Amino acid sequence: MKVPNDILIPELARLLEEEKEVRFTPSGVSMRPFIEGGVDSVVLAPLHRSPRVGDILLAKAINPGGLHIYVLHRLVRIERDEKGEEAYILMGDGNLEGEEVCSRADIIGRVAAIERPDGKRKYLSRGRLWYHMKPCRKWLLKIYRHTKCA
Repeated sequence: MKVPNDILIPELARLLEEEKEVRFTPSGVSMRPFIEGGVDSVVLAPLHRSPRVGDILLAKAINPGGLHIYVLHRLVRIERDEKGEEAYILMGDGNLEGEEVCSRADIIGRVAAIERPDGKRKYLSRGRLWYHMKPCRKWLLKIYRHTKCA
């Protein structure tokens, strides 16, 4: 059953504030190949430390069009905004362009684990190099999509 984000996200945030880990199955393809929407589950944990480049975060962010959206995307860099505060730049692993921006206060939780349907966990560290492979990602994603659909 698919639950709308305006119902799901506040409930996830509430559970994380209670120091609980939560598991859900995200939808969409923006985190391919590391999270397969509708198939893989993610375990979210409260963020007790400063976010690090490479973390996958659930956040309310501003997309390139200026809209506030919820995303489960990877932190690709940290910048300072015009007020000197940290701005967190997020991008989906399956996206070739387009980054979202959020503040620390907008981060709801971080992905502690990614689980396949058989219960096996995927290695989080494998996705950390993916951002730097941006010039090759178009072709790698095309191969990935082709093999997933075959």
